[in-house]
Amino acid sequence: MCGIVGYVGPQDARDVVLEGLRRLEYRGYDSAGIAVVADGALSSAKKAGKLANLEKVLAERPLPAATIGIGHTRWATHGGPTDRNAHPHLSADGSVAVIHNGIIENFAVLRAECEKDGIEFTSETDTEVAAHLLARAYDAAPEGEGRLADAMRTVCRRLEGAFTLVATAAAEPDTLVAARRSSPLVVGIGDGEYFLGSDVAAFIAHTREARELGQDQVVEIDRHRGLTVTDFAGAEVEPTAYTVDWDAAAAEKGGYDWFMLKEIAEQPQAIADTLLGRLGVRGELVLDEVRLSDQELRDIDKIFVVACGTAYHAGLIAKYAIEHWTRIPVEVEVASEFRYRDPVLDRSTLVVVISQSGETMDTLMALRHAKDQNARVLAICNANGSTIPRESDAVLYTHAGPEVAVASTKGFLTQLVACYLVGLFLAQIRGVKYEDEVSAIVADLRRLPEAVAQVLAGMEPVRELARSLADANTILFLGRHVGFPVALEGALKLKELAYIHAEGFAAGELKHGPIAVIDQGTPVIVIVPSPRSRESVHGKVVSNIQEVRARGARTIVIAEEGDEDVVPYADHLIRIPRTPTLLAPVVTTIPLQVLACEIADTRGLDVDQPRNLAKSVTVE
Repeated sequence: MCGIVGYVGPQDARDVVLEGLRRLEYRGYDSAGIAVVADGALSSAKKAGKLANLEKVLAERPLPAATIGIGHTRWATHGGPTDRNAHPHLSADGSVAVIHNGIIENFAVLRAECEKDGIEFTSETDTEVAAHLLARAYDAAPEGEGRLADAMRTVCRRLEGAFTLVATAAAEPDTLVAARRSSPLVVGIGDGEYFLGSDVAAFIAHTREARELGQDQVVEIDRHRGLTVTDFAGAEVEPTAYTVDWDAAAAEKGGYDWFMLKEIAEQPQAIADTLLGRLGVRGELVLDEVRLSDQELRDIDKIFVVACGTAYHAGLIAKYAIEHWTRIPVEVEVASEFRYRDPVLDRSTLVVVISQSGETMDTLMALRHAKDQNARVLAICNANGSTIPRESDAVLYTHAGPEVAVASTKGFLTQLVACYLVGLFLAQIRGVKYEDEVSAIVADLRRLPEAVAQVLAGMEPVRELARSLADANTILFLGRHVGFPVALEGALKLKELAYIHAEGFAAGELKHGPIAVIDQGTPVIVIVPSPRSRESVHGKVVSNIQEVRARGARTIVIAEEGDEDVVPYADHLIRIPRTPTLLAPVVTTIPLQVLACEIADTRGLDVDQPRNLAKSVTVE
């Protein structure tokens, strides 16, 4: 959820922190705030709404110049999106400022304790509890170096839940302290300066050198003594160093009106990058990041794919491919439900968890449940060094680069490609497919960037169509086989961006209820399977198009080049390149992304930051 920034160094902290918040605003835009230490005192400003509201406040009432500061952009959990609930939160005596991402589950008990001691709360947030506890622990800590870090460790040992905390104290103008448990936090190291962020985008304009913090760790950054990392008990640990492999330009719009448009256009390259280096010298598939042995993979007799939202739809498509290629049964689960239904897992179960950010809390908790049941876990993720890959037995990184728009586009397609690679790798290891068969499918995968680029080049008619649909109240999506999850994804994108009622259905279920909502002029988008595929349901879907059209629907048909059977029944026809059936979702999804984006833009909505949503859901 929330975006966190911290800075210690020679630059003006106000500028550095605000710049970081601009890059992280996609993580939350209910409010924003900043605090700096200057002249032995804490100064802060915060405002509900988007970052522009805070910038207006700062233009009217600037904070003093400082070289240490913290900033926060909020996605509201405890307490509404108001000025008083915005971060940073200060202790009652104004000695400590805290920003926070996550949820402190035992905050009610801790708040009651503070109130009993006479502390008056000014917000509804769980974060304010941490500020008051930290000030009290700071007063009780021994004087000298590391006092704020010692207080942070004391407080963290009392907190329950998932959290990232960053704090600064008026009495320590050279020190920032932060802690993490099941919530993202990275450290950037520059030339005589240090950065904190919930995402490397916060500091990528200044440095690519980063340090990865582990679970239940506290980092102390001192202007003179440098970087120190300990666990919550105080034992010093060595953080993992890594280099960020994308630059600041990758996080800018690059001339597009919306980040989402830029990210849609980046999909051919993102797919190519995800495939890069996956084929060995003999044509075999090579996945160096998969740290499970060949024998462990041969022992697998059942697969669960666990994910949320768009990633869940990638899992639904993966099921078709993985079962077809490996003959291993696959179940696809919504992460938030997985552990609560007590799934049957053992050492022969492979759980594939999919998360763009690597910090999705529901998925992380499902992962931990699977590990507790001795299942093997493989993560598909885009964020190097994030929690989910670190806690998994194996990882396959998607290499999509930063995705700023809340609605996932290139993240989704690269997740699909990664799922295909996992399925093929399993088939190869288990001897279900020979190397030449795997190589042939990988060759098909390698043609996907060109196919996606071809689709993108022909999207202007789709944009025109989208503008004509902007006033629709309901839009339905139909698909069969791998087209069904694509229909679900198309409906989700439209709901996320345009706030239009949209539903995706399996076309075969049409007569079992959904056809009742078809009215004169109802737009129905149909993803048509290839007529060339084995055991094709193409003819049945063409019949479905005729059925809804007979009841007055406005039919919008996505079909491959050369499919003439759909022409008489399509009010609008969107062509896609011929693509093998199991890989077709990579190209059929593109028009649905463009359609949702253009409809939202036509309706005057914020495409990159739709209401009530955040990019990374780091609370349950």
